[in-house]
Amino acid sequence: MLSDIEICRLAELENIESIATKFGLQKQEFHAQGPAKAKVSLDTIKRLTERETGKLISVTAITPTPLGEGKTVTTIGLAQGLSKLGKKSAACIRQPSMGPVFGVKGGAAGGGYSQVAPMEELNLHLTGDIHAVTVAHNLAAAAVDARIYHEQRQGYEAFETRTGLTALKIDSSRVVWKRVMDHNDRALRMIQVGLNRKDSIVNGYERQDGFDISAASELMAILALASDLKDLRKRIGRTVIAYSLDGNPVTAEDLQVAGAMTVCMKDAIEPT
Repeated sequence: MLSDIEICRLAELENIESIATKFGLQKQEFHAQGPAKAKVSLDTIKRLTERETGKLISVTAITPTPLGEGKTVTTIGLAQGLSKLGKKSAACIRQPSMGPVFGVKGGAAGGGYSQVAPMEELNLHLTGDIHAVTVAHNLAAAAVDARIYHEQRQGYEAFETRTGLTALKIDSSRVVWKRVMDHNDRALRMIQVGLNRKDSIVNGYERQDGFDISAASELMAILALASDLKDLRKRIGRTVIAYSLDGNPVTAEDLQVAGAMTVCMKDAIEPT
């Protein structure tokens, strides 16, 4: 019996440009990233606004069998079956996080003859969307600690005089934006940041922090909900990062990093 990876490597893959054309995409509406994957332009939706809406089958919350038959196997199998019946069907699946990929769970490409190929490209980075979320998220995490450092080091009035900015007066015990990484690393779930050598504050002010996995970032939810780049920018700007000493929310917009975070995610918003 062939293993999943052997089945995958024996499959003759059709070029992604050919597949995109078969599904009615025009050449300027997709951007190939090698022979097996591509990004679809959001402008495609505008062209298809008047077209009849297709049918959607949602596959979710399936507990895998001991053989590993779960959501992906079911989704790919359904798409294959519908195609065999002459229906134009496409499977839309999530990009797997590298935490579970390298954990007990393993990859998320399905298995047997109901899998995504090439499985290595799906499981490892794909088009880099999760990494874009990671970078954007950690930009805000760095910004909040930098703001705490500069405001407290100089004093609020001196900070406002020197920078022309309004002091946010962030409560360091109420920073609700942890850092993220795309791996399972339990040692980083709770950490202390801002540690210094004796009589130094060069690394900032000490506070309790931690890491979540990138797929759990609020930016990941925003990415799924945003309708276009402008909407993505607004949603990121409203994201609460911390609270002030007065109990007021401090947002990414307040920290002046919302635009930069959006730029980091400008390609991730396009469907893969």
